[in-house]
Amino acid sequence: MINREPRWLDRYQNGQHDQVWYEFRQLGGTIRSHPELLDEAQLVCDEMARRARHNIELIVRRLTDEGYRFHGNDDQETPCVAHHPPTPAADEHARWLERRFGAVPLTLLSWVRLVGDVWLVGTHPEWTSSADADPLVLEVEGTRHSDESIREYFDDAWSARRDSRLFVLPLAPDKFHKQNVSGGSPYGIVLPDGCVEGLFSWETTMPFVAYLNWVFGEGGFPLPSGDRDQWRVRHRLVKDMLRL
Repeated sequence: MINREPRWLDRYQNGQHDQVWYEFRQLGGTIRSHPELLDEAQLVCDEMARRARHNIELIVRRLTDEGYRFHGNDDQETPCVAHHPPTPAADEHARWLERRFGAVPLTLLSWVRLVGDVWLVGTHPEWTSSADADPLVLEVEGTRHSDESIREYFDDAWSARRDSRLFVLPLAPDKFHKQNVSGGSPYGIVLPDGCVEGLFSWETTMPFVAYLNWVFGEGGFPLPSGDRDQWRVRHRLVKDMLRL
């Protein structure tokens, strides 16, 4: 029997975010043996995803109002949409991820169903070097690539893995590729993982929600250079961000 405090969702909604995620991390994959607790944890992850979507929509709206150009990390700087909400196929795509790769953290399943795909790479009129601040990118459903299947991309990455004990589902280019220069391996979620939160692998590995809170705390650009123009932009972006 797992002993714990009152309902996770109630406590999460009352501001005990860090405490709830800590308890999930302590439980690890054992929560999968308790269906009633797993269902409750999924409710927390869904609430997390709604808060994350609020933050993303706020950032995108503010950047758009300031004249930010969202574009690809290609030579042509091809214009693109920064946020694609989940499509009607999102639920099925979440189920496919679990069928294909085994246990998937509940946070990622909520993200697929409730947040969608995010691409903040672009150029700000006051801050031309925004790509070097590692703008948030998370593409799980692959909506931006309408002529390609992200499942094929994921399958290719799975087939090419060198260590069968560890697979990083590639969800974003690294900070160098975001600048359209040669770089390292993609960022993504470590799979399979039966835990609630999961681990996000980028330049290091850290809990997924901790990574998101850090990114949102920097307005979507977690590696600022210290340039005054960057600081002014980020100062405007971080107002009213919700903690996950």
